[in-house]
Amino acid sequence: MNPNDPTANNPGTNPTQSVKSNLGEVGSHLKQAAQHTGQTLKGAASAAGEELRTGQTSIRSELAESASAGKAAASDVAGAAREQADELLEKGRDLIDSAADLIRERPMAAFGAALAAGWVLAKLTRNND
Repeated sequence: MNPNDPTANNPGTNPTQSVKSNLGEVGSHLKQAAQHTGQTLKGAASAAGEELRTGQTSIRSELAESASAGKAAASDVAGAAREQADELLEKGRDLIDSAADLIRERPMAAFGAALAAGWVLAKLTRNND
């Protein structure tokens, strides 16, 4: 007797019946594996769908906050530009006041400087034909 022979333990079964029995068991296990696979895939799809919904909500929230921060930054830029323009205007006024004070203190020097500047500009802009 061969100890590896499946019919050795059960002398009443023949090899054909043993093959049929084993193939039936294989089919049963494959059917169960397919059912478990289907359940696993359904669970994974459900979990993935839920994760997508959660992710979409997070993305929308972050985009909304980004847009809000962008609007606030644009508003701040406008305010900063107005502030810089005001500072430049104030500096211009200060320069004009300083020039006026200098002209009041030394009118002849201011007149001479203006005359010299005019003469230099005339020489620079005149065409040398």
